[in-house]
Amino acid sequence: MIADESTARDFVASLANQEAMERLELLIARLLEENRKQNLISRPSEETVWQRHIADSAQLLKFVPRETSGKWLDLGTGAGFPGLVIAAIEPEFPVILVESRARRVEWLNRVVQEIGLSKCEIEGRRLEVVTPFPASVISARAFAPLPKLLRLSAPFSTKATTYLLPKGRSAAQELAELPAKSRKLFHVEQSLTDSDAGIIVSTPMPE
Repeated sequence: MIADESTARDFVASLANQEAMERLELLIARLLEENRKQNLISRPSEETVWQRHIADSAQLLKFVPRETSGKWLDLGTGAGFPGLVIAAIEPEFPVILVESRARRVEWLNRVVQEIGLSKCEIEGRRLEVVTPFPASVISARAFAPLPKLLRLSAPFSTKATTYLLPKGRSAAQELAELPAKSRKLFHVEQSLTDSDAGIIVSTPMPE
């Protein structure tokens, strides 16, 4: 379990090269600066940003099948979690961040440009009006209740799509409340950054 900032940073470093770590350091600096102007993350979590936000996002890479290619769709990305962290670690992976709040979209665009993430795109509008495309990975943290999330993301999902949905303490309960046909397509993985938190994960189905 990742229990402190040092362990969190070491964990991320095990997934990222030195250039990626430098991108993440810059991301954190810009995040803390902007948090004085708009509420991107809670003030208490500024002290544990590596654990609560960076490692919490980066751990999703451990559930992505090795052969995965194509686009990563991050729903309701907010301050860029988890999608911006993924893009910083894997800059060759096309990542699309969906965020409808104008001030956050403006900040995300500035950070993506400054960090130099040429394959990371910002969709500054509601998911319902984004032109559908087949996503290899769909992630979301605090976006919507699971049934609504699955309904809204359905136009982007294929049999090969991997869902990675950090759901905190509600993961098992939300999954249990799905209809049986949908429920069997997912399982809950333990979060590495919070012993009480779970991540709802789907396994790509065979064609």
